[in-house]
Amino acid sequence: MIRLGFLIFVIAISGGLLASSAGAQMPAPPGTPGTSTVRAVLASTPLPSVADAPRYFKLVRVHLPAAQAVTYKGPVGFVLVLDGALEVTSEADQRSVAKSDGVLVAKGKSTIFKSAPGKPAEFLHFVLSTAGELNSPMESSPAVVKELYRTASPIPGLKPGPYEFTLVRVAFPPRFPLNPPHQRSGAALYYIFSGTGMFTADGKTEPRPAGVAHYEPYDLVHQWANPGDEPLVIIQASINQEGVPAVMFVQPAGAGSSK
Repeated sequence: MIRLGFLIFVIAISGGLLASSAGAQMPAPPGTPGTSTVRAVLASTPLPSVADAPRYFKLVRVHLPAAQAVTYKGPVGFVLVLDGALEVTSEADQRSVAKSDGVLVAKGKSTIFKSAPGKPAEFLHFVLSTAGELNSPMESSPAVVKELYRTASPIPGLKPGPYEFTLVRVAFPPRFPLNPPHQRSGAALYYIFSGTGMFTADGKTEPRPAGVAHYEPYDLVHQWANPGDEPLVIIQASINQEGVPAVMFVQPAGAGSSK
């Protein structure tokens, strides 16, 4: 019995280490062991500066008919495939991108998007642009482009120095409770890939269903939960200073104060 108990203990500890190595982003509150978000970095690029000019987020959804190709050349961004498959070619680099995977689209380089024969491709295109680039052309015909979101004003709180621009997929397990209060160190534009999340900020809780875009500036203290029976999957395009964590936990008001 002692050896069996020891084996169970080792397996439990190993499972926890595996979950951490897979990219657990935030621990659940105490009392809910075994539940954590899983974070996967899909693409990333350094940015020498974002303080030289105001920056804006924009997100479009693109439908590309089967066996068709379009060329894009504009601000830096990411592409995330929603359905079908996409062949992405930029200069000598060629990649095949499957559903729920993403790829970097470099600034100013001609990039060709090509859908597979027999099935159209649906994909998201996140863009980080200056004011002068905000209305730059996106994918042209035969692609059909629908704008989902753009920041109405410049992203606030950006500082001098290098930044990181990253595309991340975050999965919340079913019935995941509110995570600890936190805020972005930079800013992020989200897309709810699947499931329905509950978003809490400023004393209000609102649903965020699949297909919705969601913006978080650096000073917004908030929490996420997944009360549903299916996983909640969120795609995040985020910027943060190089070497600074993208997520900053916030101590609740009054916590730690002496009596």
